[in-house]
Amino acid sequence: MAVTNFDEYRDVYVVADTIDDVVHPVTYELIGQARRIAKELGQLVQVMLLGENVQTEAEELVAHGADIVHVFESPLLKYYTTDGYTKVLTDFFEDHKPNILLIGATNNGRDLAPRMSGRMQNGVVADCTILTVDTEEGLVEWTRPALGGNILAEIISPNHRPQMGSVRPNVFKKPERIADSWGRIQLEQFDLKPEDIRTKRLDFIPFSKSGYNIQEADIIVAGGRGMGSKENFDKLYELADAIGGVVGATRPLVEKGWIELPYQVGQTGKTVSPKLYLAFGISGAIQHVSGISGADTIVAINNDPKAEIFQHANYGIVGDCMEVLNDMLAHLK
Repeated sequence: MAVTNFDEYRDVYVVADTIDDVVHPVTYELIGQARRIAKELGQLVQVMLLGENVQTEAEELVAHGADIVHVFESPLLKYYTTDGYTKVLTDFFEDHKPNILLIGATNNGRDLAPRMSGRMQNGVVADCTILTVDTEEGLVEWTRPALGGNILAEIISPNHRPQMGSVRPNVFKKPERIADSWGRIQLEQFDLKPEDIRTKRLDFIPFSKSGYNIQEADIIVAGGRGMGSKENFDKLYELADAIGGVVGATRPLVEKGWIELPYQVGQTGKTVSPKLYLAFGISGAIQHVSGISGADTIVAINNDPKAEIFQHANYGIVGDCMEVLNDMLAHLK
């Protein structure tokens, strides 16, 4: 909401993202950024943890840098619901006034953030990839891709509190575990009834049967339009199997139906941070590159020596994708 006195708004809050009472890795990434921002502002890091049996997870959040973890436990919070999470969190924030509020840009976070923003009458900056802070003004500068990823927009919220944004997974590194962490866990009382939740989870059917989460992969073998055909693209699975990796792709290949949406890498897909990213026939458009900036090592294979992907790669091979791929497979065998 628009406010003139910011003195009562303090601390950096993180909303933990959980799946079946297990904290999503993006929460730890957010704690790392919250820790950095809070240190610059001389404030605390507080984490909101909702679920049914999450106290063990709360201990890990403290161990990774949370000063206070507020635990909200109830069978009604076992699974994420828009109504349940919004009510519990916004009720809490009526009495506790956060300066900054961070939410992971996961499926749940992208649903929750705008609902909370509307309820609290403040703005939310979505899908941020860079966070900086002006210590004099106490303002977070939220940076996010805009106009199809062709520019980066820098946004501030000088007249509203909390300053609120959602942050893409795998953009920031997970902080190290703190051996002598001193944070505390606080079990909260709250008012939530079954009738407050208008939806029920009846069943869960995975979107894909392939069984892997590309955002957790250490090695990704990705293909772009330069692969030429689905038959050529499918050969990437052989290489991925041989080196213990998984297959990803650019948006055009998903649109062609060569691979399912959960394995699209880039601005409109998944942001990934593998140890090794092999880019076969990928031109290097900014919409794709924005999704692989967290990779430790990028190896690009493209027959165009002027392809933009080489500007972002640690190693580059100028050559025909299929010739290079077949050579790699022959060598591995």
